[in-house]
Amino acid sequence: MMSEKYPIAKSPLPRRSFLAAAATAASTARIAGAQNLIRIGVIGAGPRGQYLMKQLQKIGGVAFPAVCDVYDLRRNQAAQIAGPPAETYADHRALLERKDLDAVIVATPDHWHAPITIDALRANLDVYVEKPMVHKPEDGLALVRAARDNKRIVQVGMQGRGLPQFTEPKRRYIDTGIIGKTGLVRTWYTSNQGYIQQPPPGMDRKPDGLDWDRWLGPGPKVPWNPNIYFSPYKWLHYDGGMIMGIAIHVIDSAHHWLGLTETASAVAGGGIHFYNDGRDTPDTVALILEYPQKLTLTFEAECLTAPGLKTTAGVEIRATGGSLWAERYVEKTGWRYTPNPR
Repeated sequence: MMSEKYPIAKSPLPRRSFLAAAATAASTARIAGAQNLIRIGVIGAGPRGQYLMKQLQKIGGVAFPAVCDVYDLRRNQAAQIAGPPAETYADHRALLERKDLDAVIVATPDHWHAPITIDALRANLDVYVEKPMVHKPEDGLALVRAARDNKRIVQVGMQGRGLPQFTEPKRRYIDTGIIGKTGLVRTWYTSNQGYIQQPPPGMDRKPDGLDWDRWLGPGPKVPWNPNIYFSPYKWLHYDGGMIMGIAIHVIDSAHHWLGLTETASAVAGGGIHFYNDGRDTPDTVALILEYPQKLTLTFEAECLTAPGLKTTAGVEIRATGGSLWAERYVEKTGWRYTPNPR
């Protein structure tokens, strides 16, 4: 997608967030008026983009003067959430020409994350981009350079770092050293019904208000395919399957717990064992990561579990002091520490 190659810079970006600042802006706006609202453009106005808009509106202190999506139905839905006088765009470049924005949300399919984020940074805007930050590793270097060159903030949507079932046990047992030395970390994600999602009825013909060529963007040019549009995570050209889509969350939680950054080696297995629906990403995955700290991390995922069963995802640490388990979808009480017998 990006042809630029940049060397890795020596210092990391500051870990700041314009989304977190919205909470502070809420009280300020009530005192000083609407001119203090954080003005955010939304690029990618599908279900995820609309969800983020609603969550920010609950915090307050924000306005959405512009929304962008290649599908007129979705951008009109987002405009209704934003309220008047929100303007709609089919091309993110037109939205980025506005001079009244403070930041943008990028909630598009994965293959668009890097190009749009880099364009927004060059337009001198802060960016919240959903994970993964980029679709190809080389794009990460270009994106980091764009952020540094333009002195802008980028936050990647790794929401698990703020969940109490991960932060509380970290504070109690990991940061204090009680858990001891870690040798094995297990991560998992089961019953992934999103990865068997089907398009709604009547979509065999492309809707007139959907710009398919624009949606494909930097990806391969293929005829209209409702399965690709509604389930892009099944195709590597537009997404990364269960590794980039879901492993990234629980592995990041383990990294956050233990301060891990780089792997020494990685081995993956799995395949398309059940769903022969044209996808090219696995429906079953097993991953083994080795770290320089003499630590092994495993990840397992499948989307074969019967529909209706509860989705589970989590992290378990085995260590010299005990075992720590946390479940991503059970807040507050979704963790357990078991000390080793003495």
